[in-house]
Amino acid sequence: MSSRIEQLIDEIETYIDNCKPQPLSQTKIIVNKEEIDDLLRELRSKTPEEIKRYQKIISNKEAILNDARQKAQQLIDEATEHTNELINEHEIMQQAYAQANEVISQAANQAKEILDKAVNEANAMKAAAVQYTDQLLAGVEDIISQSIDATSKNSDEIIASVKQNSEKVINSVSKNNDNILSALTQYSEIIRSNRSDLRPPEVEKNVSAGVFSDTTDSSDSPEPINLDIIS
Repeated sequence: MSSRIEQLIDEIETYIDNCKPQPLSQTKIIVNKEEIDDLLRELRSKTPEEIKRYQKIISNKEAILNDARQKAQQLIDEATEHTNELINEHEIMQQAYAQANEVISQAANQAKEILDKAVNEANAMKAAAVQYTDQLLAGVEDIISQSIDATSKNSDEIIASVKQNSEKVINSVSKNNDNILSALTQYSEIIRSNRSDLRPPEVEKNVSAGVFSDTTDSSDSPEPINLDIIS
């Protein structure tokens, strides 16, 4: 469904195509100043509405990212809690090691998938908004330049107004995208710095004290939990 701005651009193009050419000229036309002024005024009044609509689309990126953060953190918290429950019982320590390592690995992979998807969706929204704004500005400038002889002063004001509003959208998109990428980087650093917390203190203490070295053969010892999978 086309926007009102696109409809106005089509109307201006149709109006210009239907105008009579000036005598002895192949490039200049005779326009009705009142009619072209009405179309340009409406175009100027509708531009802020379109900008607000695309700013709302951009703001949805932050909601997507927040949801991804919450889901990722929930997965990691559940993995940590499950790991602690498994290792609290001394008689199932070997099984706890294997299960804890698997749960943490799955949680890390799911968290990464959620964050990657959020970044891709945010970048796609930014690209769509920037592309639409560029196309809109190019179309408006082209239409106004064709009718500059009849409304030169008013056209200059329209071009300046549309450029200013469009630049605000582009700057807003770029700033939001930079903030999102920065937030993702910080969140990844938090996960890396806290990965050691996923190993319960009871396990760390027992491993350091060599509790299991005398009761199990080296060939039967459980593989250590790979906490680096989060990084």
